Amino acid sequence: MSEQDLIFQQYKLYSEQKESFITRSFAINRFYLCLCIILLFGVYLTKTAIFAYSIPLGTLLTIIGMCCAILWWMNMDSYNMLIKIKFAKVLEEIEKKLPVQPYGEEYKEIAEYRENKKMFLFSDIQKTVAVIVFLMFFVSLIETIIPVIVKSIA
Repeated sequence: MSEQDLIFQQYKLYSEQKESFITRSFAINRFYLCLCIILLFGVYLTKTAIFAYSIPLGTLLTIIGMCCAILWWMNMDSYNMLIKIKFAKVLEEIEKKLPVQPYGEEYKEIAEYRENKKMFLFSDIQKTVAVIVFLMFFVSLIETIIPVIVKSIA
C-alpha cells in the first residue's frame, strides 16, 4: 500500500468518524428535546400536586427542566466545538496531503456564503430552542413562586 493510499484510508476513516459523531449529536439533541417536552407537560399537569415539605411537584419539575435546558445548551456547545475543531481541523490537515481538499473547499464556500448573506446554522437554531425551553421553565417557576411569596406576606 502506497503512502498516498494510507493517507486516503486515514482520511476516509476520520470522515466516517465525524459523520457518526454528528449522528450521535443529533440523537442526544432529540433526547434533550423529548425530555424537556415531557417535563413541560409534567409541570402543567402537576401544578397543584404537592411533592414534599409543601413544595409543589410542578416547581420541582420546573427546576429539573431548567437544569436540563442548561445541560442541553452546554452539550450542543461542546459537540459543536468538537466537530469544528477536532474533526474539521484534523481533516483539513490530512487533506493537505491529498490531491483534492473537499472539506477545505466546502468550508471556504460556506464562510464566503455566510459573509454575503445573514444565515442561521442549524446549531444556532438548536441553541435558540434550548434557550426558549429554559425561558419557558423559568416563567413557569416564577408563576409558582409568586403565589407562595404573596401568601407568605399576607
